[in-house]
Amino acid sequence: MWRWLPALLLVAACGGASGSAAEPDPTPTPSATPSATPSPAPSATPKPTPSATPKPTPVERADPRWRFYTADRTSHSSPWFAGRHRVMIGFGCTPAPYYDHDPRCPDRQGFHHGIDVAMPCGTLLTSAVDGVVLDPSSSGSPGAAYGERPFGIRTGEVDVLIGHARQVFVHPGDRVREGQRIALSSDSGAPDGCHLHFEVRRPGTGLSGAVDPAGLLQLS
Repeated sequence: MWRWLPALLLVAACGGASGSAAEPDPTPTPSATPSATPSPAPSATPKPTPSATPKPTPVERADPRWRFYTADRTSHSSPWFAGRHRVMIGFGCTPAPYYDHDPRCPDRQGFHHGIDVAMPCGTLLTSAVDGVVLDPSSSGSPGAAYGERPFGIRTGEVDVLIGHARQVFVHPGDRVREGQRIALSSDSGAPDGCHLHFEVRRPGTGLSGAVDPAGLLQLS
């Protein structure tokens, strides 16, 4: 018996070796591939909107020659001119030194036959009436004191005389309408700086026919 024992052990060993061994699974185990996380879409960054810079309002520089011979410190508007401006000299007796003494006035004062409104040179003047443009000579020959290009507008009831104007846009015989531009202001013939001289006369008369123009000038 002991003589066959090695042989039996050898047979047992061979039988175990010939048994089916566990074969590896030919299907590869999928590797844990991380899922592709989509990159966040870049946020649409709005372009900065430039802040609206307000345009500076033109500042009217005072003419150093302006002299105000009235207690009225209000800046007035009128359909006859652009902007708001102060009255330099009113109608009637005035202490302004540009006029000879008038017997109607006290303290050796002179008489001013219109209204002077201080305004920068080049201020637009517009007509507030319908009328016909007059030749200066037909309105009493205003003279050099009214500047190089004075002109009048006859409304049918009165003559409106505009002094110290330049770049006049109308000509004698033209018919003007309310709101029509007529000239630009200047300092022509004006020792006290750029301004509008606004005068109203009875038709065809000179200084003796001048009347208070405040109602027609319509200051507000």
